[in-house]
Amino acid sequence: MNRLPNPIWLRTFEAAARHLNFTETGRELGLTQTAVSLHIRSLEGNLGAKLFTRAARRLELTELGQSYALTVRRALSDISLSTNALFGGDSRQTLTIRAAISTATYWIAAELPAFNTLYPDIPVRLVSNIWADSTKVDDVDVEIRLGYGDWPGLRAEKLCDETIVPVCRADSPKPNLDALQLGSLIHILGYEDNWARYFEAQGLPPAKQPPRHSVDTTVAALQLVMGGAGYATILSRFAQNAIDQGAPLQIAGPAIPFAQSHYLIHAEEPATQSASAQLFMAWLRARIDSHAAV
Repeated sequence: MNRLPNPIWLRTFEAAARHLNFTETGRELGLTQTAVSLHIRSLEGNLGAKLFTRAARRLELTELGQSYALTVRRALSDISLSTNALFGGDSRQTLTIRAAISTATYWIAAELPAFNTLYPDIPVRLVSNIWADSTKVDDVDVEIRLGYGDWPGLRAEKLCDETIVPVCRADSPKPNLDALQLGSLIHILGYEDNWARYFEAQGLPPAKQPPRHSVDTTVAALQLVMGGAGYATILSRFAQNAIDQGAPLQIAGPAIPFAQSHYLIHAEEPATQSASAQLFMAWLRARIDSHAAV
């Protein structure tokens, strides 16, 4: 096992290495001079080496002490920075939003600048995973999921209906339906029937050729499309946001209804949710309504 001295001794040593005075060290740490001296002796005993040389009115670091002080100071600084970043003074006010990676990338991230402009004092943490229901909802303030609204033990509030469209690379000739049927089709795992449903809605039989590529996220599918690998069917909302953000894509055909919808997930009663969470949800509902009215 790696040797790790008592962290309290290390904290005392770091302060003593700065002050070179046990009385001043004790004043900084709220310890007596005797306690500081005991911590240093205990650390030296644990390490089997002297860290300070002591004279009647002077304290100096040994060569080993100088080297060790730099290491300990850097380590404590790293811990302090990480603690402040993850659990600092603003962490309780931080609004944590979670969505599947494609929803986070091609919808929520595109909307957040407008929310930040309206509520600049609310720091936002956007987290994502491939399957949005793979971790506990209790860990976040707001969760947005795509599905049928039937998650056991959770209240699901429908946000909006969705449609899907085929997309192709922006500099490609816009294909007709026959070209789509004969083209290289990209399938998204979990939604492999989207292409069959799309062609059925256009009065056409399913494509006969097998998929050229199968991926597990819309993000990966769009990267393939932008690279010229073929066509994908994705949510119209995602396609338009990606295009608005400058992605080299174009919508390659009319939209059709999609069976799944986006939902707000509630693990608690609304009254017990944070003020920032309630503000964000109300803002998102209004944002969706305003887009629908255009």
